[in-house]
Amino acid sequence: MSKVASRLKKTKKLMDKIDHSSKLRTNIPAGLASPSPPLGSQLGQRNVNIANFVKDFNEKTAHIKQGIPIPCRVKVLPDRTYDLVMHLPPTGYYLMQAAGIQRGAMNSANEIAGKITLKHLYEIAKIKSQDPPLSLLTLPQITQMFVNIARTIGIKIVRDLDPEEYGQFLKEREVIVAEQKKALQEAKEAKMLRTA
Repeated sequence: MSKVASRLKKTKKLMDKIDHSSKLRTNIPAGLASPSPPLGSQLGQRNVNIANFVKDFNEKTAHIKQGIPIPCRVKVLPDRTYDLVMHLPPTGYYLMQAAGIQRGAMNSANEIAGKITLKHLYEIAKIKSQDPPLSLLTLPQITQMFVNIARTIGIKIVRDLDPEEYGQFLKEREVIVAEQKKALQEAKEAKMLRTA
């Protein structure tokens, strides 16, 4: 029995140590990383030096406009260092910027939050094709995927877009969004009264 145990110990020493640490996947606003929660607590759980991470991230995103969400993948190594991989902003961000809206539709099946042209969609697909997760897809596949994302946000894709007509649409949409926010606030207050 002792021979088996000694052989087992030798093989354990020879084998490489397996890393069971989890990878952190999060969106961090460019240039605005701070040690406060939720980022600080997520990094603290993984024993990462929070101050160094925040400084490193803010330096790497100094050339990007502040506040743009950057999807990050952080792999923590056994010696408490990390590998930081940053991707391009999410597709939803690009689509909403192209449409000129701040938020998507609450009910995307019956509501149109904004409109973009096929040219906008193609340009977004060209930009996002540089992202590592989409590098194996062709441009038509990426474009079709973005059509589905736009549909879920409530963005309608059109061939041509008249600027004056679209400006009027956005003004009408602001009124609808204000009414939706008011209804949500009233529902939230009613729920608070019931629980109190």
